[in-house]
Amino acid sequence: MRDSEADTCRKYVLPKLYAAGWSDDRISEQKTITDGRIIPAGQGGVRRFPKRPDYLLRYRRDFLVAVVEAKVSYKSPGEGLQKAMEYAGMLGLKFAYSTNGHGIVEHDFISGRETRMESFPGPEDLWRRLGAAEGMAARSVETLLAPCNLVSGKVPRYYQEIAINRAVQAILRNKKRILLTMATGTGKTTVAFQIIWKLWSSRWNGKGELRNPRILYLSDRNILVDKPKDIDFAPLGDARFKIENGEAPKSREIYFAIYQSIARDERRPGLFKTYSPDFFDLIIVDECHRGSANDDSNWREILEYFEPAFQLGMTATPERNDNKDTYRYFGNPVYTYSLKQGIEDGFLAPYRVHRVVPSVDATGWRPEPGQKDRDGRVIPDEVYYTPDFETRLAHRPRTEAIAKHISNFLKGTNRFDKAIVFCVDQDHAEEMRIALSNENADLVRDNPDYAVRITADEADIGLGHLDHFTDLERATPVLVTTSKLLSTGVDIPTCKIIAIARRVESMTEFKQIIGRGTRVRDDYGKYFFTILDYTGSATRLFADPDFDGEPALISQEEMDAHGRVVSSVESPGLDVRADEWGQEERLPEPGKVVESPGSGIGEKYHVDEDRAVEIVADVVYELDPEGHRLQATTYVDYTRREVRLMYSKAADLRSRWSDAEQRAAILEALRDKGISLEKLAELTEQKDADHFDLLCHVAFSLPLRTRRERAEMLRRNKPDLFERYSKEARAVLDAILDKYVEYGDEEFGGVPFPVAVPFCVAEQ
Repeated sequence: MRDSEADTCRKYVLPKLYAAGWSDDRISEQKTITDGRIIPAGQGGVRRFPKRPDYLLRYRRDFLVAVVEAKVSYKSPGEGLQKAMEYAGMLGLKFAYSTNGHGIVEHDFISGRETRMESFPGPEDLWRRLGAAEGMAARSVETLLAPCNLVSGKVPRYYQEIAINRAVQAILRNKKRILLTMATGTGKTTVAFQIIWKLWSSRWNGKGELRNPRILYLSDRNILVDKPKDIDFAPLGDARFKIENGEAPKSREIYFAIYQSIARDERRPGLFKTYSPDFFDLIIVDECHRGSANDDSNWREILEYFEPAFQLGMTATPERNDNKDTYRYFGNPVYTYSLKQGIEDGFLAPYRVHRVVPSVDATGWRPEPGQKDRDGRVIPDEVYYTPDFETRLAHRPRTEAIAKHISNFLKGTNRFDKAIVFCVDQDHAEEMRIALSNENADLVRDNPDYAVRITADEADIGLGHLDHFTDLERATPVLVTTSKLLSTGVDIPTCKIIAIARRVESMTEFKQIIGRGTRVRDDYGKYFFTILDYTGSATRLFADPDFDGEPALISQEEMDAHGRVVSSVESPGLDVRADEWGQEERLPEPGKVVESPGSGIGEKYHVDEDRAVEIVADVVYELDPEGHRLQATTYVDYTRREVRLMYSKAADLRSRWSDAEQRAAILEALRDKGISLEKLAELTEQKDADHFDLLCHVAFSLPLRTRRERAEMLRRNKPDLFERYSKEARAVLDAILDKYVEYGDEEFGGVPFPVAVPFCVAEQ
């Protein structure tokens, strides 16, 4: 009998690793490194298989050096090398190995050479080779290899570990400006803390003195500073201090501040000058794309003043025209983890995008001759389009139509799914809150905070609403209207809907906005989120070739004035650069400043007319389950395609299904593609169908019968199958058939007939 892969690992691979000096604390066997990409299905989702290398080899607990893939002993030793190299590339490793337990093949990414060998290199050998290639000085080693702090129970994910070590390595190589680009929701704060912990616990500092480093953590919003200081950085204890209210002590080690509290302005000379230019060893700039590196920014003055310090910028947005200064100042990132990769790994939620078109956006709105607004002013006679609404013209019927559409969407899913509505300004946010409250008056009656506004004007009241909105255990608030306050830095794990009711011109801002929904919470049923785009911003920016996280499904729905769906058509593509609704997109003229309404600058007319606004179209964009391209697809269509790629005919599938081992391989292959037969039965409303039967029906359009019909056919067509056994044995077989009818063939674990009847059932 041939050895299995598990036998090969146990008998041959592990002994060879031990013999080379790899102890158990340096070997991670079958360690899952990703969560498995989520494929939206109905209102839930299923996960593809996570990635799981056979062995990961560590020089120290938090420093990986190599990956090993094992194959059964009768296969070639190099058969797993491509997979090992794939893992090594993903994990940023320089050494990949494949083995059949006897021979070993090494791929060295430093030299590019592949070598056959009889034994594995030891830990010190790989560390020596790595150190020589990376140019790591001996005095820097202990800082780089300092263990992460795991008191919180958060073990850094593989990409966080890479980011931490890359940043520390860059600092130890005396690189003064460093950039990390990590998608929203991937744990930049965790990475920042562990970088600080490594440096602080090893007593690194920029001058090589015998002291702990002095580090400044800088951002532009209190919420981005207070939570990290009080929660994530808690293990640093009394070393922490927040610079505010004019207090600037020099006796602490880890300082926190927002630019506004230390910057120079017309009233203050700048609190940052209280410290000498070389006081801080390291400055970490969170969300560094938001102005800190701009040439004309007064925040840039702070960074230039502390020029002697190492400066680490952290951002969620790849280089674009609107944040090019960030990359010019900090340089190219030492590590990038994109939104697309986060979705592929299953750490971030995929999303669907509805392009919703109100009738006045499609056709434009023109006032009646001499029509006045709510303040009695005559509205200028011209045609107003999407860029004009809520900037030059506040159109109440349009706001109410959007509120009705959002409310109807929730009624079709779950009215307590949390949603953020991004409005043009604070005035628009209040109008939207009122409209949403009125549309959901039945719930507001018992939950007064069902729909709230969170803007700068709300002050402490808004912060209270925000605390409740982010609280996993609180059902309300559900609907939150805002302008820009929640576009970044707020962790709302259960937010399932992002509604965009204002124009978003900046890709940077757009990615920050959708980042509010990318958190995954399996335990709360949050597998994906939906973007309701009422201005074309999302669909326009998704079409940008630089965008790195395409959405997942396309369909079009038309709705009447009451928000009811009157037709639904799927659409195969995404091309929104041209005007898809017969309306030429009206963008601001080059160099023209669009004034911010609600700020007291400019004139905005308020229209309260009775003419109804309808939703004329609702287009849904979704990325295909493979994550490669945009297409109109459903879970059933995806299953059909994948099964037909595996088997061209139903007969091929049937011949393999009857063999227990091959059937198990089929089920594993389907699971690896994210296909759950239980979910397929649920979506097709065929929970009583045999799984084999259901696959053949979906993939090859064969007739579909229930398990009960299959069992009755078996009893009728093969009576000799039962008559050959004793009365007692027939009773057992009848009981097994009854179990099959009630629960399906999963109860039998792939054991062949006659112990398990389902394989004969499949022949009927």
